[in-house]
Amino acid sequence: MKFTINREALLKPLQLVAGVVERRQTLPVLSNVLMVVEGDQLSLTGTDLEVELVGRVALEDVAEAGEITVPARKLMDICKSLPENTMIEVRQDDQKVKVKAGRSRFTLSTLPANDFPNIEEEAGSVSFTIGQSRLRRLIDRTCFAMAQQDVRYYLNGMLLEVSQNCLRAVATDGHRLAMCSVDADINQQDRHQVIVPRKGILEMARLLTEGEESVHITLGANHIRAKTGDFMFTSKLVDGKFPDYERVIPKGGNKIIIGERQELRQAFQRASILSNEKYRGIRLILSDGQLKVIANNPEQEEAEEELSLAYHGDSMEIGFNVSYLLDVLSVLSGESIKMTLSDPNSSVLLEESESGDSTYVVMPMRL
Repeated sequence: MKFTINREALLKPLQLVAGVVERRQTLPVLSNVLMVVEGDQLSLTGTDLEVELVGRVALEDVAEAGEITVPARKLMDICKSLPENTMIEVRQDDQKVKVKAGRSRFTLSTLPANDFPNIEEEAGSVSFTIGQSRLRRLIDRTCFAMAQQDVRYYLNGMLLEVSQNCLRAVATDGHRLAMCSVDADINQQDRHQVIVPRKGILEMARLLTEGEESVHITLGANHIRAKTGDFMFTSKLVDGKFPDYERVIPKGGNKIIIGERQELRQAFQRASILSNEKYRGIRLILSDGQLKVIANNPEQEEAEEELSLAYHGDSMEIGFNVSYLLDVLSVLSGESIKMTLSDPNSSVLLEESESGDSTYVVMPMRL
């Protein structure tokens, strides 16, 4: 195997592919990237057995076909450290790979390509194409609510729900829920749900650009596959039952608050400075046209903020984890937000006051 490539052309796909590769692996070959040269194309593959990413790069010069695996992070660090627009020559030499760029020479150890695992192809039951920026929006607006290492393993991921002309993402960690829906050209009569693991969702989001390009998604029984121009991403699905999110969304709240998003966000941020570092609790005291935000901590310190906002109704006091509220206010983009409450023991529903595509639920805290 032998090829010559511009540093920039190699670095971008290599960074994305190396992102999938875990630093500490049980199998040595999993910390390597598989390089395959066929004709005038180089493909790079990284996997951790859960997630696989293949990046393809067109080669301008004549190359010698072949395949080998090399340490992913070392190759990426070498590329990063070289000056911009350097031409890099990569050549297989027995059991080693030699990398040459300008006056620099590197020799890397290799493992045979046959040792490299690949995720089996499976027939997809649902497939559709959607704009990359729209899928990115779905993920950005919901991924913060995924659980991190919950024993309820199905919460450590995101529910993707496909129905007629609609793609919906839902994430929850049991204390809060985030949901976003976008229109999509999908011909699917009944609802089809899959749970994509946390790492799969975050790696897929790194692939998506803000431009007009589209991504082709295929959902199989055990895998989700996303294809963009130069990349093919595959992730295993989580085998489990996601909670019935529609039951979690509070209905019939009669206390409606409409406030300036940035003003609320800044008040919550200031109050959070003196909240309990472990529990992050703040108290919201509602009265006609006014909201008081109070935080205190075990050191007897206290913060108090007063805001004017649109609220007409009975007085009420309710506690929340301030981090959960701030996460929601950070991803919403409207100028004003609507909070719907019913009583101090019920969850709050947050959404953009002008019709938005996202809904958030945060459970209250006893303070």
